[in-house]
Amino acid sequence: MSHPLNTPIGRFGVETFEGTGDHSIASMPTHGLVNPLTGLPSAAALAMLLDHVGGLANHLRRGDDEWTVSTELSLELIPEAADLITTDDAGVLARARPVAAKGATALAVCEFSHRDTVIGTGSVRSFYITGAQFTEWPENEEHHTRKAGLAAMMAVAPDGAAALRQDADPVINNMLGVVHGGVAATGLELVASAAVNEGRTDAPLRTGSLRVNFLRRLVAGGECRYSATALRVGRSTGVADAQAVGADGQLALTARFTAYR
Repeated sequence: MSHPLNTPIGRFGVETFEGTGDHSIASMPTHGLVNPLTGLPSAAALAMLLDHVGGLANHLRRGDDEWTVSTELSLELIPEAADLITTDDAGVLARARPVAAKGATALAVCEFSHRDTVIGTGSVRSFYITGAQFTEWPENEEHHTRKAGLAAMMAVAPDGAAALRQDADPVINNMLGVVHGGVAATGLELVASAAVNEGRTDAPLRTGSLRVNFLRRLVAGGECRYSATALRVGRSTGVADAQAVGADGQLALTARFTAYR
């Protein structure tokens, strides 16, 4: 199933093949995607695919009047992932399944494959909430226009060597009217990757893992931005911390990022 272009997952080109029972399968095109801060091939958008397919596996188990919001996301990739998925048009397939029984929260695990190669795994933990108030998807003609490149898809712009400004765009919001968790996690990966590769003249360090904590709702516009600081960068590995600040200047997400040569 394709999704409308005026939705976050539709803008990223996600297609959902199965979302019944408690399993979910979806794919996303990744050919040509680059980090707008570095120009390097990027696997950042897999955070979006993970949040969708893993979150859906949790969402399918919701009860009456329940909705789900992501609270943790963890992405693990082989270092070659970005090069593999951006050099042809095969895209990435993700399969997610639940772990153990549903409680106040739920956990789903995911496997990513490109052609016949498994390139990584991930997990999403979701909270179940009640009484959610939903917004309508935007319906102006501009909101049904396909965007090319991560910066345009996410409505972000460089705001420093390892920072992105998150502009307001209703298409990147979820049904609760705040920035979609997958969009936010993608932004954290982009700035963290830029932080560990800043000033690097030899072979770039490539994404190994991204671990995200969702602290509060992220509202775009105003002071909303993603930024990262390298904690240690060596010849073969690097570690960075990233954060997302909302329109009001409050911390909304944090992440720990590890990269490898």
